[in-house]
Amino acid sequence: MKLLFVGTNPENTGAASHFVALAQAMAEAGHQVGAAVYPDGPIWQGLARSDVRRYEAKFCNVFDLRGYVAVIKAARQLKPDWLVGNFGKEYWPLILIGRLLRVPVALFRHRTPPMKRLSAYLIPRLAQRFFAVSKHARQAYLDRGIPGQLVRVLYNPVNMERCRPDPYRRSEIRRSLGLDEDAIVLGYSGRMHNGKGIFPLFEAASAAMAEQPRLHCLWLGDGPDAPALRERAAADPTASRHHFLGWISDVHPYYSALSMLAFPSIATETFGRVSVEAQAAGVPVLGSDIGGIPETLEAGVTGLLLPPGDADAWRDAILKLCDPALLASMSAAAHDYVQQHFSMQVIAGQFLQILAGN
Repeated sequence: MKLLFVGTNPENTGAASHFVALAQAMAEAGHQVGAAVYPDGPIWQGLARSDVRRYEAKFCNVFDLRGYVAVIKAARQLKPDWLVGNFGKEYWPLILIGRLLRVPVALFRHRTPPMKRLSAYLIPRLAQRFFAVSKHARQAYLDRGIPGQLVRVLYNPVNMERCRPDPYRRSEIRRSLGLDEDAIVLGYSGRMHNGKGIFPLFEAASAAMAEQPRLHCLWLGDGPDAPALRERAAADPTASRHHFLGWISDVHPYYSALSMLAFPSIATETFGRVSVEAQAAGVPVLGSDIGGIPETLEAGVTGLLLPPGDADAWRDAILKLCDPALLASMSAAAHDYVQQHFSMQVIAGQFLQILAGN
């Protein structure tokens, strides 16, 4: 099968990571894959070492004729069986180009906020395949009146090789933080703002540290509430055990340094790629029981689901996972769970089946 992915968003987002992983997955499965993407952007760079052929393209908005010309040119070279889009500003252009070239269109929606009324009604009906990235997201579209048969679910694929545990990097990162191999490291990775639950997590982690002297917290990320979080940590008796590294462009090596990962959002999440990536690296996850997060782990087996914002419950869960036997059991189960449900090979196979009409 020939597939032309179109994604000209120049920003580093979860949708961009999904775009790269799915395009790579289809190429590795033996399909001929091209990608019309923003030149030198995160997607362009993410596909640099893959078998995906890249074409330069830019869409400033739905009326940007340069984008249409670039995509049509790429399509005429590749002669794809499907056009695949991930970003809202390209939905209408891809539908129009698909009609012009008589090529079916598959569109992914990564967000649950509604589109404009006309687009929300027409796009799922005009695209030959319309995907949500979680059951939670799919339900949001069904609640707005979109027929169930028009919205399929395809999860984010994960590159298991990139998430593979690396003992050398584990030791190197821990040594740089002044931690020994016996330290228990709770990790957070993502945007730092109140809706992500960073303040209840800090409260829970600090309370757990009072009972577990080997516990440390590694904070990866940045955002509008990062300064406030750092100030709160600096004033706490556990300050020396909170490690802030700021924004990390590639977090994959840091999973190896973690004992467990927290995904403490108090605002609804559509999915949770960081949860799946951490488990692929053998890291159990403590996740908020909200939105699409429960779909990313097997509660009680690969991690624990907890009430959003309940610092006491999170403290108890952190201390529970400090048990070496439980950590080891969940670590092994987490890797196997992701391999079976979210690996690139599995998601590529499911995508192909859905495109084929199964």
